[in-house]
Amino acid sequence: MPLERRRFIASTLGFSVATLIVGNTYAHVPRKPIRETLLPKRLKKGDTIGLIAPGYAIEGTILEAAKETLKAMGFIPFHTNRILSNYGYFSNTDTERAQDLNEMFSNDDVDGILCARGGYGCTRIMHMIDYDSIQKNPKALIGFSDVTALLNGIHQETGLVTFHGPVGSTLNDPYSIGQLQRVVIHPQNQQIITNSILTDDDIKGNPEYDRYTITKGKATGKLVGGSLTLINALIGTPHEIDFTDALVCIEDVEEAPYRIDRMLTQLIAGPTFSKAKGIIFGVCAGCNTSTNPLSFNLKEVLLDRIKPLNIPAIYGMSFGHIKSSFTFPIGITAKLDADQMTLQLLQKPVR
Repeated sequence: MPLERRRFIASTLGFSVATLIVGNTYAHVPRKPIRETLLPKRLKKGDTIGLIAPGYAIEGTILEAAKETLKAMGFIPFHTNRILSNYGYFSNTDTERAQDLNEMFSNDDVDGILCARGGYGCTRIMHMIDYDSIQKNPKALIGFSDVTALLNGIHQETGLVTFHGPVGSTLNDPYSIGQLQRVVIHPQNQQIITNSILTDDDIKGNPEYDRYTITKGKATGKLVGGSLTLINALIGTPHEIDFTDALVCIEDVEEAPYRIDRMLTQLIAGPTFSKAKGIIFGVCAGCNTSTNPLSFNLKEVLLDRIKPLNIPAIYGMSFGHIKSSFTFPIGITAKLDADQMTLQLLQKPVR
């Protein structure tokens, strides 16, 4: 089908011209390069926060608990009936989940959007997102895990800064709440993101919570990344992440060392990962276990795969599938000091 006809069909059906379906395949029409970073507005008490479940289904009790936390933070929670209309292991059909996301951005009464939970499903709706509408209605989108696909894809398509932070089901920890507030409500100039204070329960006999420098040095670049599994799931799609000159944030959960090895090896063999400025690992919870007695451990895998890149890299920052997790903005320029294990935001992520 000629390119011009595909563009015409996309416009008449109301889809974004970024990506559309032709038959059963994805056809990508390149967008204009994003020249400017698009900042969402700063959130404040009294704002309405739209809750969506773009992947897995969420239990009603967990949703209600998330709403109570948002109320305690001074927000007004809002969601549609779509969020609890289970469809297999999803919260709803692909079409309905995408519509929920699109409507939250287009709804003038909604000030920010929080994913109620993660779980598989976000990559299935990437081609249904109305990126043009998002560009016209920039809002803070917050989440992690499978939401990694939405955070990076939406930033890539629109320039909108998004937020790798807690989802509704994990927004129940004082540190996580405080860190989210510091980034989207009370941002400071040259803000340094601080790690959580580890308790004995966290670190006792658990090397997954170790904090160490893989390669020393300092680097400045745009923050990208999130779940390693989802970063890899975007490879070969229109939303594959360009790591050139970026600070890449990586975490994962319940993946054996050989699987971490395989995913990192795939990234390293790709066109841009070796062009990154630095790498920041969060806590890879449950990723140091293996049934193979001859297995490398997690740290050995990371040193083997990352150290040869010869760029500043650290492990153990407070983000990921852990109780206390900080929020970092996707698309904002930051500075990594691998010697001191600090991360500093060089721009305010909200306006």
